[in-house]
Amino acid sequence: MVNGDLSRPECIDDEARAELLTYLVVAQLVGRARTGGWLRTDHLVESARIWLLNNDVDANWQERVRIGTLSETVALGFVYEPRFGDPDWLTQLFTHSWRLDNRSPVIRDLYAACRSALRGS
Repeated sequence: MVNGDLSRPECIDDEARAELLTYLVVAQLVGRARTGGWLRTDHLVESARIWLLNNDVDANWQERVRIGTLSETVALGFVYEPRFGDPDWLTQLFTHSWRLDNRSPVIRDLYAACRSALRGS
């Protein structure tokens, strides 16, 4: 449960897990483009919390840690492409409400990489 909300599902399914990982990968890439480093733990935790709340999903702390750790690994596979170093370009991957634009071919590619990484982890 998050914040004691009994209406929230207790577990995260494979699709939501991949969507959360994709979101965190983009957050990692934005953080790296802006600061030159990966997200601090508190920023990563907050990003996961925001995604989970916005998508009405919950994941236990072990799952959050696993997905958060994996986000840096997946992001590392994209960081050497110049466009992923441009924070302005990266912000175009979001809709007006700071949700990922799932129609974007880039987001679909990142999602596919995340699904693959989750299968291998």
